[in-house]
Amino acid sequence: MRAVFVAAFVAFLISLFGTPIAIRYFTRLKADQPIRSEGPQTHLGKKGTPTMGGVVFIFATLVAYTGGHIALTTLPEKQLRPSGPTATAVVLLGLFVFTGLLGFLDDYLKVAKRNSDGLNKRGKLIGQALIGAIFGAIALYVPATQTGRQVVTTVASPKLSWVHDIDWFNITKIGAVIFFVFVVMSMSNAVNLTDGLDGLATGTSILVIGSYMAIAFWQYRHWCADESYTAGYCYDVRDPLEMALIAGAAVGALVGFLWWNTSPARIFMGDTGSMALGSLIAGLAVATKTILLLPLMGLLFFIIVVTWIMQIGSYRTTGKRIFRMVPLQHHFELAGWSEVNIVVRFWIIAGLGMAASLGLFAADFLRVMSGSG
Repeated sequence: MRAVFVAAFVAFLISLFGTPIAIRYFTRLKADQPIRSEGPQTHLGKKGTPTMGGVVFIFATLVAYTGGHIALTTLPEKQLRPSGPTATAVVLLGLFVFTGLLGFLDDYLKVAKRNSDGLNKRGKLIGQALIGAIFGAIALYVPATQTGRQVVTTVASPKLSWVHDIDWFNITKIGAVIFFVFVVMSMSNAVNLTDGLDGLATGTSILVIGSYMAIAFWQYRHWCADESYTAGYCYDVRDPLEMALIAGAAVGALVGFLWWNTSPARIFMGDTGSMALGSLIAGLAVATKTILLLPLMGLLFFIIVVTWIMQIGSYRTTGKRIFRMVPLQHHFELAGWSEVNIVVRFWIIAGLGMAASLGLFAADFLRVMSGSG
């Protein structure tokens, strides 16, 4: 756990003190977020706020991951300590960085064109699909070497998972790569839709990624590859300490960023940050083998996507709107709720989903350990 704390603390410091530098730099470049004219009128006051802040917490996470690896050299469990970057790190950080770059391109085009269009929808989807396919293939086809008492073959599994693999639910490796692409695209766009109010996507991502940090570290302490672990139930995952380390670094970086991103925001994460966070969450869900738990773990993201689909579907089929405006947070803005009220209440919803997910994960472990399963 020491290495996870080191990574989180290093990322927090870099993000906390690095974000003001980014604010000054992006302000000087006039890289401010274009405000949609058809959006809530209260957002016109945000004009001039710099965007692309996701660059800061992506950079902080990468540096902190390296710092966490240095801290790993003090671990007594030498056989369980990754000696360097693993396939799990390649998949998770690769998704994080490359979807961040795709989002950066979108933000850059918005700033250059001085409108909110940016990269067209087809370009975004193709880019997300390619990134998901590349790292999905790595996750499903790059094998591991013998570790401890058994072989944990790949980062992802050809089986669907709930709180662990469902043995009878095998969708084959090709099917799993396709599903991996779907999850990456879904989560990238879900966090992107949620990002629209000061601190909303940042705070929600802290809760979700923090939960995956806890799950990954629990899996590390009850890992099938640990020869000293003798309890009856263990987790057949690959590199759980790496997952906890990356998640911890991301959480620390986001907490530091939230200091400047909370209302009134001094900087926005932009598509650079929201798309990167969504793909990281998707990767963590796949790597921890809790993929079907993701809609509950990311409850707020799920609600915002579903209500967006309902609105689009209703308008295209009947010409009528269900909500005043989507994404859902803007509906409540037009209903008269203050921005801070919406953000805090939505965080509460996200926290309920997080608590329920962790409860189900723990309940499964207790059920099996008690012998009732």
